[in-house]
Amino acid sequence: MTVQLLSPEGMFQPVPYHHVSIGTGSRQVHVAGQIARDAEGNPVATGDLTGQVAQALRNTARGLAGAGADFSDVVRLRFFVTGWRPEKMAGFMAGIERVTGELGIPQPLPPVSLIGIDYLFEPDVLVEVEAFAVLD
Repeated sequence: MTVQLLSPEGMFQPVPYHHVSIGTGSRQVHVAGQIARDAEGNPVATGDLTGQVAQALRNTARGLAGAGADFSDVVRLRFFVTGWRPEKMAGFMAGIERVTGELGIPQPLPPVSLIGIDYLFEPDVLVEVEAFAVLD
């Protein structure tokens, strides 16, 4: 097993992700800048955080697959969300839940960070995903 996910005793529980991941492989995969665009670069789910999270994760899965990886190999996820406010959490989590089974995303999630930012490179982009994976 290349990636071991855990939440050691004494760390805040429960959270929808593991606090720690251990990668034992030698090949690293970094997927960056995944947003809600289709293969032709057209916007998907404009104005819909839930839909954009789902599409960005689908694109992340494609990037992982291109390197011979999938979400079981991911040691860390990082999300950047524009105009973040705590009341957006339900929509954000709904986007993840929408594609969990479809993409084989482990539950609880690998270690994840959600970083609120003012804006991304285009006004319609609400979320960007980065994934870090380890392969043997």
